[in-house]
Amino acid sequence: MLNRSDKSGFANWWFTVDRVALLCMLVLAGIGLMLAFAASPAITGGPLSAGDFRYTARQVVFAVMAIGILCSVSLLSLRQIRMLAAVTFACALIGSFLVLFIGADVLGARRELDLGPFALQPSEFLKPSFAILAAAVLADRQPLAIPKPLVTFLLLVPALLILIRQPDVGQTGLLLCLWGAMLFFWGMSFVWVGAGIGIAGALGFVAYEIFPHVHHRVEQYLSEDGTGYQAGLALKAFAHGGLAGVGPGAGTIKYRIPDAHSDFIFAVAGEEFGFLLCGLIALMFCILTVRLLLRSAAAREPFAQLAGAGLAVVTAVQAFINMGVAVSLLPAKGMTLPFISYGGSSLFAVALTMGFALAVTRQRPNIRMATRDDPTFFMVRA
Repeated sequence: MLNRSDKSGFANWWFTVDRVALLCMLVLAGIGLMLAFAASPAITGGPLSAGDFRYTARQVVFAVMAIGILCSVSLLSLRQIRMLAAVTFACALIGSFLVLFIGADVLGARRELDLGPFALQPSEFLKPSFAILAAAVLADRQPLAIPKPLVTFLLLVPALLILIRQPDVGQTGLLLCLWGAMLFFWGMSFVWVGAGIGIAGALGFVAYEIFPHVHHRVEQYLSEDGTGYQAGLALKAFAHGGLAGVGPGAGTIKYRIPDAHSDFIFAVAGEEFGFLLCGLIALMFCILTVRLLLRSAAAREPFAQLAGAGLAVVTAVQAFINMGVAVSLLPAKGMTLPFISYGGSSLFAVALTMGFALAVTRQRPNIRMATRDDPTFFMVRA
Protein backbone atom coordinates (compact mmCIF):
# COMPACT_ATOMS: atom_id res chain seq x y z
CA MET A 1 0.00 0.00 0.00
CA LEU A 2 1.32 3.42 -0.96
CA ASN A 3 1.10 6.38 1.42
CA ARG A 4 2.32 9.96 1.30
CA SER A 5 5.11 9.26 3.80
CA ASP A 6 6.73 6.96 1.23
CA LYS A 7 9.65 8.86 -0.33
CA SER A 8 10.39 6.43 -3.15
CA GLY A 9 10.46 7.67 -6.73
CA PHE A 10 7.32 5.78 -7.72
CA ALA A 11 5.36 7.04 -4.71
CA ASN A 12 6.45 10.62 -5.42
CA TRP A 13 5.31 10.24 -9.02
CA TRP A 14 2.02 8.57 -8.08
CA PHE A 15 0.96 11.30 -5.64
CA THR A 16 1.95 14.21 -7.89
CA VAL A 17 0.76 13.02 -11.31
CA ASP A 18 -2.80 13.63 -12.54
CA ARG A 19 -4.25 10.16 -12.00
CA VAL A 20 -7.62 11.06 -13.55
CA ALA A 21 -5.94 12.08 -16.81
CA LEU A 22 -3.72 8.99 -16.67
CA LEU A 23 -6.79 6.78 -16.26
CA CYS A 24 -8.44 8.39 -19.31
CA MET A 25 -5.31 7.71 -21.35
CA LEU A 26 -5.20 4.06 -20.30
CA VAL A 27 -8.92 3.62 -21.04
CA LEU A 28 -8.46 5.08 -24.53
CA ALA A 29 -5.42 2.87 -25.15
CA GLY A 30 -7.44 -0.18 -24.05
CA ILE A 31 -10.27 0.76 -26.41
CA GLY A 32 -7.70 1.14 -29.17
CA LEU A 33 -6.48 -2.42 -28.64
CA MET A 34 -10.04 -3.72 -28.66
CA LEU A 35 -10.78 -1.91 -31.93
CA ALA A 36 -7.50 -3.12 -33.46
CA PHE A 37 -8.76 -6.64 -32.76
CA ALA A 38 -12.04 -5.77 -34.51
CA ALA A 39 -10.46 -4.04 -37.53
CA SER A 40 -7.54 -6.37 -38.22
CA PRO A 41 -9.58 -9.03 -40.11
CA ALA A 42 -11.06 -6.31 -42.33
CA ILE A 43 -7.59 -5.16 -43.39
CA THR A 44 -6.00 -8.59 -43.83
CA GLY A 45 -9.04 -10.32 -45.35
CA GLY A 46 -12.42 -9.56 -46.90
CA PRO A 47 -16.13 -10.40 -46.65
CA LEU A 48 -15.52 -13.76 -48.33
CA SER A 49 -11.98 -14.46 -47.15
CA ALA A 50 -10.69 -15.05 -43.64
CA GLY A 51 -8.41 -12.40 -42.27
CA ASP A 52 -5.94 -12.66 -39.42
CA PHE A 53 -4.90 -10.64 -36.39
CA ARG A 54 -1.38 -9.61 -37.37
CA TYR A 55 -2.27 -5.92 -36.96
CA THR A 56 -3.62 -6.64 -33.50
CA ALA A 57 -0.37 -8.34 -32.47
CA ARG A 58 1.66 -5.39 -33.75
CA GLN A 59 -0.63 -2.92 -32.01
CA VAL A 60 -0.18 -4.72 -28.69
CA VAL A 61 3.59 -4.37 -29.03
CA PHE A 62 3.23 -0.70 -30.02
CA ALA A 63 0.88 -0.06 -27.08
CA VAL A 64 3.27 -1.60 -24.53
CA MET A 65 6.12 0.53 -25.88
CA ALA A 66 3.89 3.62 -25.93
CA ILE A 67 2.86 3.19 -22.28
CA GLY A 68 6.53 2.86 -21.41
CA ILE A 69 7.25 6.14 -23.24
CA LEU A 70 4.32 7.88 -21.55
CA CYS A 71 5.29 6.85 -18.02
CA SER A 72 9.01 7.50 -18.54
CA VAL A 73 8.49 10.99 -19.92
CA SER A 74 6.01 11.87 -17.15
CA LEU A 75 8.81 11.30 -14.60
CA LEU A 76 11.01 14.04 -16.07
CA SER A 77 11.68 17.44 -14.52
CA LEU A 78 10.77 20.64 -16.34
CA ARG A 79 14.41 21.16 -17.36
CA GLN A 80 14.67 17.61 -18.68
CA ILE A 81 11.44 18.10 -20.63
CA ARG A 82 12.88 21.12 -22.42
CA MET A 83 16.04 19.22 -23.33
CA LEU A 84 14.11 16.19 -24.61
CA ALA A 85 11.78 18.42 -26.63
CA ALA A 86 14.72 20.20 -28.28
CA VAL A 87 16.34 16.88 -29.27
CA THR A 88 13.01 15.45 -30.47
CA PHE A 89 12.17 18.52 -32.55
CA ALA A 90 15.58 18.48 -34.22
CA CYS A 91 15.36 14.74 -34.98
CA ALA A 92 11.76 15.05 -36.24
CA LEU A 93 12.77 17.96 -38.47
CA ILE A 94 15.72 16.02 -39.92
CA GLY A 95 13.57 12.90 -40.36
CA SER A 96 10.81 14.86 -42.10
CA PHE A 97 13.42 16.36 -44.45
CA LEU A 98 14.85 12.92 -45.26
CA VAL A 99 11.34 11.69 -46.07
CA LEU A 100 11.36 14.01 -49.10
CA PHE A 101 14.21 11.97 -50.62
CA ILE A 102 14.00 8.42 -49.26
CA GLY A 103 10.42 8.22 -48.01
CA ALA A 104 7.87 5.85 -49.49
CA ASP A 105 5.65 7.45 -52.15
CA VAL A 106 2.00 6.73 -51.28
CA LEU A 107 -0.63 8.30 -53.56
CA GLY A 108 1.74 11.10 -54.53
CA ALA A 109 2.80 11.99 -50.96
CA ARG A 110 5.99 11.21 -49.06
CA ARG A 111 5.42 11.12 -45.30
CA GLU A 112 6.99 7.94 -43.89
CA LEU A 113 10.38 6.31 -43.51
CA ASP A 114 10.42 2.55 -44.02
CA LEU A 115 12.23 1.08 -40.99
CA GLY A 116 11.40 -2.55 -41.73
CA PRO A 117 9.11 -3.68 -38.89
CA PHE A 118 7.05 -0.51 -39.21
CA ALA A 119 6.92 2.81 -41.04
CA LEU A 120 7.86 5.91 -39.05
CA GLN A 121 6.22 9.26 -39.72
CA PRO A 122 8.64 11.83 -38.21
CA SER A 123 6.21 14.74 -38.59
CA GLU A 124 4.01 13.27 -35.84
CA PHE A 125 6.68 14.22 -33.30
CA LEU A 126 6.88 17.86 -34.36
CA LYS A 127 3.68 18.79 -32.52
CA PRO A 128 4.54 17.84 -28.92
CA SER A 129 8.14 19.00 -29.18
CA PHE A 130 7.14 22.35 -30.71
CA ALA A 131 4.55 22.90 -27.94
CA ILE A 132 7.28 22.53 -25.31
CA LEU A 133 9.80 24.73 -27.14
CA ALA A 134 7.23 27.45 -27.88
CA ALA A 135 6.14 27.45 -24.22
CA ALA A 136 9.77 27.76 -23.12
CA VAL A 137 10.29 30.80 -25.39
CA LEU A 138 7.02 32.54 -24.49
CA ALA A 139 7.38 31.90 -20.74
CA ASP A 140 11.00 33.07 -20.54
CA ARG A 141 11.21 36.15 -18.34
CA GLN A 142 14.29 37.45 -20.14
CA PRO A 143 13.48 39.99 -22.87
CA LEU A 144 14.55 39.13 -26.40
CA ALA A 145 15.83 41.33 -29.20
CA ILE A 146 12.85 40.36 -31.38
CA PRO A 147 9.25 39.67 -30.31
CA LYS A 148 8.73 36.24 -28.80
CA PRO A 149 5.82 35.31 -31.11
CA LEU A 150 8.14 35.94 -34.05
CA VAL A 151 10.78 33.70 -32.48
CA THR A 152 8.27 30.85 -32.20
CA PHE A 153 7.18 31.40 -35.80
CA LEU A 154 10.77 31.30 -37.05
CA LEU A 155 11.14 28.05 -35.13
CA LEU A 156 8.07 26.70 -36.92
CA VAL A 157 8.88 27.86 -40.48
CA PRO A 158 11.28 25.01 -41.45
CA ALA A 159 8.71 22.42 -40.35
CA LEU A 160 5.94 24.12 -42.32
CA LEU A 161 8.04 24.28 -45.49
CA ILE A 162 8.95 20.60 -45.26
CA LEU A 163 5.36 19.51 -44.57
CA ILE A 164 4.02 21.51 -47.50
CA ARG A 165 6.65 19.93 -49.72
CA GLN A 166 5.63 16.36 -48.73
CA PRO A 167 2.69 17.46 -48.96
CA ASP A 168 0.89 17.03 -45.62
CA VAL A 169 -1.75 19.73 -45.31
CA GLY A 170 -3.29 18.15 -42.21
CA GLN A 171 -0.12 18.23 -40.11
CA THR A 172 0.59 21.74 -41.38
CA GLY A 173 -2.82 22.90 -40.23
CA LEU A 174 -2.42 21.23 -36.84
CA LEU A 175 0.94 22.90 -36.25
CA LEU A 176 -0.49 26.31 -37.17
CA CYS A 177 -3.47 25.67 -34.89
CA LEU A 178 -1.10 24.74 -32.06
CA TRP A 179 0.97 27.87 -32.63
CA GLY A 180 -2.16 30.05 -32.58
CA ALA A 181 -3.42 28.37 -29.40
CA MET A 182 -0.07 28.93 -27.67
CA LEU A 183 -0.14 32.63 -28.54
CA PHE A 184 -3.76 32.89 -27.36
CA PHE A 185 -2.93 31.33 -23.97
CA TRP A 186 0.16 33.54 -23.77
CA GLY A 187 -2.10 36.59 -23.87
CA MET A 188 -2.04 37.88 -27.43
CA SER A 189 -4.63 40.59 -28.07
CA PHE A 190 -7.92 39.69 -29.73
CA VAL A 191 -7.03 41.93 -32.67
CA TRP A 192 -4.07 39.72 -33.51
CA VAL A 193 -6.11 36.60 -32.80
CA GLY A 194 -8.70 37.76 -35.34
CA ALA A 195 -5.95 38.55 -37.84
CA GLY A 196 -4.51 35.07 -37.31
CA ILE A 197 -7.89 33.46 -37.97
CA GLY A 198 -8.20 35.48 -41.16
CA ILE A 199 -4.73 34.45 -42.32
CA ALA A 200 -5.54 30.82 -41.54
CA GLY A 201 -8.66 31.07 -43.68
CA ALA A 202 -6.64 32.56 -46.53
CA LEU A 203 -4.05 29.78 -46.27
CA GLY A 204 -6.86 27.22 -46.35
CA PHE A 205 -8.15 28.75 -49.58
CA VAL A 206 -4.65 28.68 -51.07
CA ALA A 207 -4.36 24.97 -50.17
CA TYR A 208 -7.76 24.39 -51.80
CA GLU A 209 -6.52 26.02 -55.01
CA ILE A 210 -3.03 24.48 -55.10
CA PHE A 211 -3.42 20.89 -53.95
CA PRO A 212 -5.69 18.70 -56.12
CA HIS A 213 -6.49 16.22 -53.31
CA VAL A 214 -7.61 19.05 -51.01
CA HIS A 215 -9.75 20.51 -53.81
CA HIS A 216 -11.31 17.11 -54.49
CA ARG A 217 -12.17 16.42 -50.85
CA VAL A 218 -13.69 19.85 -50.28
CA GLU A 219 -15.74 19.52 -53.47
CA GLN A 220 -16.98 16.13 -52.28
CA TYR A 221 -17.94 17.61 -48.93
CA LEU A 222 -19.81 20.50 -50.56
CA SER A 223 -21.55 18.27 -53.10
CA GLU A 224 -25.28 17.56 -52.99
CA ASP A 225 -25.02 14.44 -50.83
CA GLY A 226 -22.15 15.92 -48.78
CA THR A 227 -20.19 12.67 -48.56
CA GLY A 228 -17.49 10.86 -50.46
CA TYR A 229 -16.92 7.15 -50.77
CA GLN A 230 -15.19 6.63 -47.42
CA ALA A 231 -17.42 9.00 -45.46
CA GLY A 232 -20.51 7.46 -47.02
CA LEU A 233 -19.44 3.98 -45.91
CA ALA A 234 -18.64 5.32 -42.44
CA LEU A 235 -22.17 6.71 -42.11
CA LYS A 236 -23.59 3.35 -43.18
CA ALA A 237 -21.45 1.69 -40.50
CA PHE A 238 -22.86 4.00 -37.82
CA ALA A 239 -26.41 3.36 -39.04
CA HIS A 240 -25.78 -0.41 -39.05
CA GLY A 241 -24.43 -0.32 -35.51
CA GLY A 242 -27.18 1.78 -34.00
CA LEU A 243 -27.17 2.25 -30.23
CA ALA A 244 -25.40 -0.88 -29.01
CA GLY A 245 -23.70 -2.16 -32.19
CA VAL A 246 -23.94 -5.46 -34.02
CA GLY A 247 -21.43 -7.12 -31.71
CA PRO A 248 -17.67 -7.77 -31.73
CA GLY A 249 -16.57 -9.28 -35.03
CA ALA A 250 -20.05 -9.11 -36.57
CA GLY A 251 -19.49 -5.94 -38.59
CA THR A 252 -19.67 -6.23 -42.37
CA ILE A 253 -19.35 -2.69 -43.68
CA LYS A 254 -15.88 -2.39 -42.12
CA TYR A 255 -14.59 -4.77 -44.84
CA ARG A 256 -15.36 -2.13 -47.46
CA ILE A 257 -13.98 0.92 -45.64
CA PRO A 258 -10.43 1.86 -46.73
CA ASP A 259 -8.11 2.52 -43.77
CA ALA A 260 -10.65 1.05 -41.35
CA HIS A 261 -7.82 0.36 -38.90
CA SER A 262 -6.48 3.92 -38.87
CA ASP A 263 -8.28 6.96 -40.27
CA PHE A 264 -11.78 5.45 -39.99
CA ILE A 265 -11.38 3.35 -36.85
CA PHE A 266 -14.18 5.42 -35.28
CA ALA A 267 -16.60 3.95 -37.86
CA VAL A 268 -15.58 0.43 -36.82
CA ALA A 269 -16.38 1.37 -33.23
CA GLY A 270 -19.78 2.66 -34.33
CA GLU A 271 -20.68 -0.47 -36.30
CA GLU A 272 -19.62 -3.14 -33.84
CA PHE A 273 -20.15 -1.39 -30.51
CA GLY A 274 -22.63 1.31 -31.42
CA PHE A 275 -23.22 4.82 -30.18
CA LEU A 276 -22.41 3.75 -26.62
CA LEU A 277 -18.73 3.15 -27.32
CA CYS A 278 -18.47 6.19 -29.61
CA GLY A 279 -19.98 8.32 -26.86
CA LEU A 280 -17.53 6.86 -24.34
CA ILE A 281 -14.56 7.67 -26.59
CA ALA A 282 -15.76 11.27 -27.05
CA LEU A 283 -16.39 11.57 -23.29
CA MET A 284 -12.89 10.31 -22.46
CA PHE A 285 -11.33 12.90 -24.76
CA CYS A 286 -13.48 15.65 -23.22
CA ILE A 287 -12.55 14.66 -19.66
CA LEU A 288 -8.87 14.36 -20.61
CA THR A 289 -8.79 17.76 -22.30
CA VAL A 290 -10.66 19.62 -19.56
CA ARG A 291 -8.61 17.94 -16.86
CA LEU A 292 -5.29 18.90 -18.47
CA LEU A 293 -6.47 22.47 -19.07
CA LEU A 294 -7.54 22.84 -15.43
CA ARG A 295 -4.29 21.38 -14.13
CA SER A 296 -2.33 23.65 -16.46
CA ALA A 297 -4.22 26.71 -15.25
CA ALA A 298 -3.43 25.74 -11.64
CA ALA A 299 0.31 25.33 -12.31
CA ARG A 300 2.67 27.86 -10.72
CA GLU A 301 5.17 28.08 -13.57
CA PRO A 302 4.12 30.00 -16.72
CA PHE A 303 6.01 27.43 -18.76
CA ALA A 304 3.91 24.59 -17.34
CA GLN A 305 0.71 26.56 -17.92
CA LEU A 306 1.47 27.22 -21.60
CA ALA A 307 2.91 23.80 -22.39
CA GLY A 308 0.10 21.87 -20.71
CA ALA A 309 -2.60 23.91 -22.43
CA GLY A 310 -0.96 23.59 -25.85
CA LEU A 311 -0.51 19.83 -25.55
CA ALA A 312 -4.13 19.38 -24.44
CA VAL A 313 -5.50 21.51 -27.28
CA VAL A 314 -3.52 19.88 -30.11
CA THR A 315 -4.61 16.39 -28.99
CA ALA A 316 -8.24 17.48 -28.66
CA VAL A 317 -8.25 19.14 -32.10
CA GLN A 318 -6.77 16.05 -33.75
CA ALA A 319 -9.38 13.81 -32.09
CA PHE A 320 -12.18 16.19 -33.11
CA ILE A 321 -11.01 16.24 -36.73
CA ASN A 322 -10.84 12.45 -36.95
CA MET A 323 -14.27 11.92 -35.39
CA GLY A 324 -15.73 14.84 -37.36
CA VAL A 325 -14.58 13.32 -40.64
CA ALA A 326 -16.04 9.93 -39.70
CA VAL A 327 -19.50 11.43 -39.12
CA SER A 328 -19.25 13.77 -42.16
CA LEU A 329 -19.04 16.98 -40.15
CA LEU A 330 -15.73 17.80 -41.85
CA PRO A 331 -14.17 17.10 -45.25
CA ALA A 332 -12.18 13.87 -45.49
CA LYS A 333 -8.68 14.17 -44.04
CA GLY A 334 -6.18 11.41 -43.37
CA MET A 335 -5.64 11.94 -39.66
CA THR A 336 -5.39 9.34 -36.92
CA LEU A 337 -7.47 9.18 -33.75
CA PRO A 338 -5.08 9.53 -30.77
CA PHE A 339 -4.63 6.33 -28.72
CA ILE A 340 -7.16 4.51 -30.94
CA SER A 341 -5.87 4.30 -34.52
CA TYR A 342 -3.42 1.62 -35.58
CA GLY A 343 0.21 2.62 -36.08
CA GLY A 344 3.46 2.92 -34.18
CA SER A 345 4.12 6.55 -35.14
CA SER A 346 0.69 7.66 -33.99
CA LEU A 347 0.87 5.79 -30.68
CA PHE A 348 4.44 6.82 -29.88
CA ALA A 349 3.75 10.48 -30.72
CA VAL A 350 0.59 10.67 -28.60
CA ALA A 351 2.42 8.86 -25.77
CA LEU A 352 5.16 11.50 -25.93
CA THR A 353 2.53 14.26 -26.05
CA MET A 354 0.65 12.98 -23.02
CA GLY A 355 3.88 12.14 -21.19
CA PHE A 356 4.90 15.77 -21.59
CA ALA A 357 1.43 16.86 -20.44
CA LEU A 358 1.52 14.68 -17.31
CA ALA A 359 5.04 15.89 -16.51
CA VAL A 360 4.30 19.63 -16.76
CA THR A 361 1.03 19.31 -14.80
CA ARG A 362 2.50 17.34 -11.89
CA GLN A 363 2.00 19.00 -8.51
CA ARG A 364 5.38 20.34 -7.50
CA PRO A 365 5.93 22.02 -4.11
CA ASN A 366 6.88 25.69 -4.21
CA ILE A 367 9.47 25.89 -1.42
CA ARG A 368 11.33 29.17 -0.95
CA MET A 369 13.59 30.61 1.72
CA ALA A 370 12.00 33.32 3.88
CA THR A 371 14.12 36.22 5.20
CA ARG A 372 13.49 38.81 7.91
CA ASP A 373 12.79 41.38 5.19
CA ASP A 374 9.96 39.19 3.94
CA PRO A 375 6.62 40.28 5.53
CA THR A 376 5.62 36.61 5.80
CA PHE A 377 8.80 35.67 7.70
CA PHE A 378 7.22 35.55 11.14
CA MET A 379 4.14 33.78 9.74
CA VAL A 380 6.44 31.12 8.28
CA ARG A 381 8.30 30.80 11.58
CA ALA A 382 5.01 30.40 13.41
